Amino acid sequence: MPPHRGRLDDRGGVTAFVAVCVIALIGIIGVAVDGGSKMRATERADYLAGEAARAGGQAIEPSDAITGRAVVVDPQAAAAAAQAYLRSADATGTVSVTDDAKTLTVTVTGSYDTRFLSVVGIGSLRVTGHGKATLLHGVTAPEGN
Repeated sequence: MPPHRGRLDDRGGVTAFVAVCVIALIGIIGVAVDGGSKMRATERADYLAGEAARAGGQAIEPSDAITGRAVVVDPQAAAAAAQAYLRSADATGTVSVTDDAKTLTVTVTGSYDTRFLSVVGIGSLRVTGHGKATLLHGVTAPEGN
């Protein structure tokens, strides 16, 4: 006759502990990997937005610039140039020009498809990047540089 198991028998307790620890460890790795990848995707979106704003900022109004009256952005040409840059980088976003036509703002939107967090139902994370270009005319560098 097999010996009777006592009430304080803890056989199988280590298995449950290991299972809980493994699940927690996978969760921590998932947050670290997917969180880091989302940060890189956000950095890329910021970079693309900045470059698109610079590309659009070069679309100045030629008639005002040639006469020396002002250096302002041609809003339609600037938006088209910024959008063309975004398309070439396979990105999407919005472009806006301030009323004084001196500042161009680009916002890039996208998503990052998760690798580990999809197991818990988070398939993608939203990514947004911002860039701005401001036209400066007649600005000199500080002395001593």
